[in-house]
Amino acid sequence: MKIYLASDHAGFTLKKHLGEYLRSAGFEVSDMGPATFEPHDDYPDFISLAAQEVAKNPTEARGIVIGLSGQGEAMVANKFANVRAGVFYGGSEEIIQLLREHNDANVLSLGAKFITPADAKRVVDIWLSTAFSNEPRHARRIEKIRDIERKHGTRV
Repeated sequence: MKIYLASDHAGFTLKKHLGEYLRSAGFEVSDMGPATFEPHDDYPDFISLAAQEVAKNPTEARGIVIGLSGQGEAMVANKFANVRAGVFYGGSEEIIQLLREHNDANVLSLGAKFITPADAKRVVDIWLSTAFSNEPRHARRIEKIRDIERKHGTRV
């Protein structure tokens, strides 16, 4: 599985920590930027690159996008067909399992202001090790999302 990372300035340090962690765990990781800390960069520039890659191979690739809250990053990622991004910025880690089991989320958006690097590693481990349940009701709902994408053309 290939993992695409992207952030803005607020998520830059956490992205670097997660990249090192994932590589040491044997994952193939592509850092979509930024390459250097730029205090006034704009998250859509980098998040869109990671989401675009996940959209090309939504069952085999995953994305982890990181910003201050993770909210805007998820909004950008969810503009791409076949990308289902969910946000985590603390609280119950059960939400991470539900993102995967119920929604087959292939992008995880993290709020760097609200979680520690240790929290992020733990959450990423849960997210990567949890499979989509493929229960009929969940598969049906994902197909309805795909229908909306096709019908309304609001996705890239």
